[in-house]
Amino acid sequence: MPKVFTHMTMSLDGYIAQPDDQVGELFEWYEAGEVVVPGGDEANSFRVDAAGAEVLSDLIGNTGALITGRRLFDIAQGWNDQHPVGAPVIVVTHRPDDEAEKWPNTTFVDGIAPAIAQAKELAGGKDVVIASANVAQQALALGAVDEVCVSLVPVLFGEGIPYFSRLDDGHLLLEDPIVVQGKRALHLRYPVRR
Repeated sequence: MPKVFTHMTMSLDGYIAQPDDQVGELFEWYEAGEVVVPGGDEANSFRVDAAGAEVLSDLIGNTGALITGRRLFDIAQGWNDQHPVGAPVIVVTHRPDDEAEKWPNTTFVDGIAPAIAQAKELAGGKDVVIASANVAQQALALGAVDEVCVSLVPVLFGEGIPYFSRLDDGHLLLEDPIVVQGKRALHLRYPVRR
């Protein structure tokens, strides 16, 4: 059964980027091994350890659509209209028509619920991945997320952009994690308690 899940690489102290939006050492695990995992297109591949390869292959192979926020999309320069996982990208933005011509392979949607609905349609029976902290929080608040995934990296940033911040409705309980120990990352998957 296809799922909606979030996935971010995070520092041990909870940050997904430095204050200047740079990722610092967070993505070192993508090049920390000997196993090549092809990305969604020929230009992208990753060299990870065997455990990380299993996690990454599952993520890439089962992703049918990816949802991101406008801020991350702009920082990544739209991934040149082709995200490394090779899945269709849906951008949540209050300006959905601003750059649709510039990014023909990207869908721009105003609102979390419509973005999730569009992503499920485009996913073709595969999973929907939310790769944006703010969008993930909004989707969690809607009860639209099945699983929270974190690739936890052994670095402390001390400050930066948090994966999670204040929850409007208080605590959100998750089930016990599925844990995969990798090189330069500990991969955690937490099903959302229903």
